[in-house]
Amino acid sequence: MPEREGADLDMDAVLNAAAETGVGLEINAHPARLDLDDVHARRAIEMGIKLSIDTDAHSDTDMDLMHFGVSTARRAWVEADEVINTWSVAKLLKWLESRG
Repeated sequence: MPEREGADLDMDAVLNAAAETGVGLEINAHPARLDLDDVHARRAIEMGIKLSIDTDAHSDTDMDLMHFGVSTARRAWVEADEVINTWSVAKLLKWLESRG
């Protein structure tokens, strides 16, 4: 259970801005966070927005929390090719360069 409320955001505005600017969004796998839920992750993918999955690690043991973020992505039917931190370095650099 998250220890805090999720961010109070206009997710339509966030998703539209990310799509317009080519910015990726984060699925934060830490169970105290989990701000981008499965519904918003699915919508992001449908809009062509790339995602990253991370643990917001503040210690090495936090890396063990990655499965929470992967589970969120799986519930949203996110495929590995849509997650920038599954890409090769060359592909990631090409994507970053294409964004200016």
